[in-house]
Amino acid sequence: MASFLLRRASCSATRILSSALSLPTATVIPKSNPSPNFIYHHYVLHHFAQFSRQNKIPSPYLTFIKEISTIPSTKEEKEQKRNNGELPKRGEKSWIDVYLPRQVRPYAHLARLDKPIGTWLLAWPCMWSISLAAEPGSVPNFKMMALFGCGALLLRGAGCTINDLLDRDIDTKVERTKLRPVASGLLTPFRGLCFLGFQLFLGLGILLQLNNYSRILGGSSLLLVFSYPLMKRFTFWPQAYLGLTFNWGALLGWSAVKGSLDPAIVVPLYASGVLWTLVYDTVYAHQDKEDDLKVGVKSTALRFGDSTKEWITGFGTACISSLALCGFNADIGWSFYAFLAAASGQLAWQIWTVDLSCRADCNRKFVSNKWFGAIVFSGILFGRLWS
Repeated sequence: MASFLLRRASCSATRILSSALSLPTATVIPKSNPSPNFIYHHYVLHHFAQFSRQNKIPSPYLTFIKEISTIPSTKEEKEQKRNNGELPKRGEKSWIDVYLPRQVRPYAHLARLDKPIGTWLLAWPCMWSISLAAEPGSVPNFKMMALFGCGALLLRGAGCTINDLLDRDIDTKVERTKLRPVASGLLTPFRGLCFLGFQLFLGLGILLQLNNYSRILGGSSLLLVFSYPLMKRFTFWPQAYLGLTFNWGALLGWSAVKGSLDPAIVVPLYASGVLWTLVYDTVYAHQDKEDDLKVGVKSTALRFGDSTKEWITGFGTACISSLALCGFNADIGWSFYAFLAAASGQLAWQIWTVDLSCRADCNRKFVSNKWFGAIVFSGILFGRLWS
């Protein structure tokens, strides 16, 4: 109500002033964005400032009129922010808010169940590795793929819970994250911690299905999972640390099938995943770079700045090269390289077309990485079948 009255006062004040100064009101209102009322009020104030100096009008009156006449057209500005991805679109609800019981919704949001891209990005390196471990002419172990798919869902959710618990003070200061369950107060840290214990318990049930070598290897990844959220406080390279964490499945998938590791195959595969993560998570980090500067946390987006595209082009090239070396060492069929060429095109499209100043476009390119992972997986699958 107060905002409405102030806007009404603003309109009245500027019309009175324009009348007193004999300004042609019909000619000063622009026909396009941004915010015609905002520009019009400033136009009037410019002339009123000259008038006040000539007639020695006391400055408090000018200050008051300036304050009430610079109230933006909130409807238009909010719509523009929605289009830029800075605010959620009207009526935007996830399936969590529609189908799940009210008591369960905060926990589902905490695990990001409505945003499956994180699960895809965690699962693809696992699927690559399991497919590479298949015998020539054979399909991958579907039971193992199902276990790793469930494990990716649980571990990604646990990682989000850890991240939100450790970053709850930072999240309240960032536009994109301030409504997360713990940051907003919807869940207490204690309840979040209890939920984390439940997630890790389920994950342990999956890990125990694997061989002893893989149990130890999988358990060792928890050090990375718990420490990753702290990296943005100490280094400009938290995206590299995320790559080490998110692509652990490239090692674990092979060991789950073979019972050991073959460094000639899994090391290039793991390296390619880390480099891939540096590409997509640097693009993702550009969404929050203004907020990160205010809060004081670090990222490769801030480290690279205007040179981001050159850096991620280098990472993308190294990623494809590592995948090619992995395929060569695994003696995989020629079809793998055809799919790898297609994956290169998809990654190049992301890098060349992304608008790093647009949050919505950064998010679109980030989400499109599920298709990069799918293309590489298809290449490994057909390469093994035809090798």
